[in-house]
Amino acid sequence: MADQVTLFKQYPFHKGEKIHIVDGKRSGDWLVVEIDDKKVTLRCPVSGREFSWDRFCYVVDKNEQQWPLSHQS
Repeated sequence: MADQVTLFKQYPFHKGEKIHIVDGKRSGDWLVVEIDDKKVTLRCPVSGREFSWDRFCYVVDKNEQQWPLSHQS
């Protein structure tokens, strides 16, 4: 008997790609600046700070939207 299984696939980042992470501790707008087999380096378009993390994202959806999003206080 088959079970319901949720499948995940690692996202194929592209250098120069503008992304928006919807939730979690890395949520927000990012620019992909470097990629290798294990790490992805993202730059915040507002502060300019860069972070290298183990590859972690999975595609949920693609939208036409403003980037970076303006945040109201």
